[in-house]
Amino acid sequence: MTGAGARAVSVRLRDGVGTIVGAVERFFHPNYAGLVVATVFFAWSLTPSLLPRDWLFEGLVSGINAAIGYGVGCVLEWVYRRWIRPSVHLPAAVTHVLEKQPNWLPGAVKVAIVVACVLVAVQMLVQSARWQREITALMGMDPITTSGFLRTGALSALVGAIAIGAFRGVRWLVRWVATELTKWVRIPRRAALPVGFVLVAFAAILLFNGVLSKAFFNVANSAFSVRNGHTSPNAVQPQGPERSGSPASLAAWETLGSEGRWFVSYGPDAATISQITGKPAREPIRVYTGLESADGPQAQAELAVAELERTGAFDRKVIVVVTTTGTGWVDSTSAESVEMMYGGDTAIVASQYSYLPSVLSFLSDKEKATQAGKLVFDKVYEHWSARPVDARPKLLVYGESLGSQGSEGAFTGLADIRARADGVLWVGPPNSNRLWSELTTRRDPGAPEILPTYADGLVVRFANDRGDLAKPSDTWLSPRIAYLQHASDPVIWWTPDLLFTEPDWLREPRGPDVSATMAWYPIVTFWQVAADLPNAQGVTDGHGHRYGTLVLDGWAAIAQPPGWSAELSDRIRNYLELSAIRERQLK
Repeated sequence: MTGAGARAVSVRLRDGVGTIVGAVERFFHPNYAGLVVATVFFAWSLTPSLLPRDWLFEGLVSGINAAIGYGVGCVLEWVYRRWIRPSVHLPAAVTHVLEKQPNWLPGAVKVAIVVACVLVAVQMLVQSARWQREITALMGMDPITTSGFLRTGALSALVGAIAIGAFRGVRWLVRWVATELTKWVRIPRRAALPVGFVLVAFAAILLFNGVLSKAFFNVANSAFSVRNGHTSPNAVQPQGPERSGSPASLAAWETLGSEGRWFVSYGPDAATISQITGKPAREPIRVYTGLESADGPQAQAELAVAELERTGAFDRKVIVVVTTTGTGWVDSTSAESVEMMYGGDTAIVASQYSYLPSVLSFLSDKEKATQAGKLVFDKVYEHWSARPVDARPKLLVYGESLGSQGSEGAFTGLADIRARADGVLWVGPPNSNRLWSELTTRRDPGAPEILPTYADGLVVRFANDRGDLAKPSDTWLSPRIAYLQHASDPVIWWTPDLLFTEPDWLREPRGPDVSATMAWYPIVTFWQVAADLPNAQGVTDGHGHRYGTLVLDGWAAIAQPPGWSAELSDRIRNYLELSAIRERQLK
């Protein structure tokens, strides 16, 4: 080919590239600064978080992060065009070079930016699959394949595109409102745009708070109230008077709700307890009131105490006041631990306050959880404290996840707990728990956030495993308070503060099951940990929000019965592990 022919081909090629780039730009209207920042956010989102994620969850969270990054890039580019570029005066020589640049160069640069972004994204996807395998290894889970994880890229692109499209729709609406204001109200265009934005934002907030959120939670409440009426075929109405829902009970079986019916029907009887412990046992008391058992929270609490009185609970060795989570769930392992430890000479009381699962309850029913926790405990305490001191059972308190937040609400502080309870066990507390937050913030100097020490562990202790309950010293005053918390539990570490503030637990050495590669990135880490929340229970025991038989160690630490031994602890632990497997199969 002659030189002239080669130049002609080159020209046609450049023109073709320019035509393609122009067509793509007219269709997608991409912002290249936005693409670059979106790629950075996407790459950050692929770095390790607290829990392993499959390609689907990763695609969702990475797509959201990429869309946010795109918006940040657009804002930065707008700031540059609006304020920085007009104030910068380049030397004449530089201006001359820019004016003489080939026509094809801007298009080539844009193509190079897109190609570079794609290559970076693919490389990060491959690396992210390796990181995910490291996390699954830490938690004893099956590894994730690189080929399967690459699907994350396509899903992230789709999610990001939908989010950007939604934003552009809102932007069009703002501009339309501004145009109408200029047309009908004669507001200058420069003022009409911010006014239009304020009006659209105000309408969206009103719509969400006043209509959409209310409608959503009403629909969700109705939907889950239907589920509340469902009874597992393996949940059989108890016949013994020691259980709510029995023929002798003041709380009818049909009113207990799905979780309540399971709670009173599933669990060890006296014969099983005696077989495991090798000692005589009593039939455990389980008291439960559902949302339909009485008219309102106050009446529910009074009914719960009436049930305790009916069953003779105040004559047992131990009463445990449990604040439930969401739909009214009570952790079977925790309940069975106490019953086994005390040979069935126990009473456990719980009350349902919502139809919604914990995640939705956390958003809409936190006050209900606190109200229920306080009402039930106060009523039980009122009857308990009226008895002679030497005729009172141990009064213990338990709450897991949102239940711990509701349970904390029964007390004003440590002094109040120590004055009115004989021991407290709180498991997997949300970061918004008032008392937990205060104790963690005021922890002893040098103590890590993931496992704080407060006042040298004299009253309150925090534990990731059973060994932590014996630290920092042998002196642990009674009544004792224990928090069980895993370094990898997103329920504990998720907070809106993650958006713009690096937490101590990421500045300090990581927990034993948290990747050393995990780092904090503004905005991105917030969404990463938020995406971990739905999977908090989808890991093996001892990690995430799965506490397993660690609750047995917690109970033994705060309310150890006479004659307790390592051999008895092991027998009960083996039973609890098998019981948890059986429950998952039956429920």
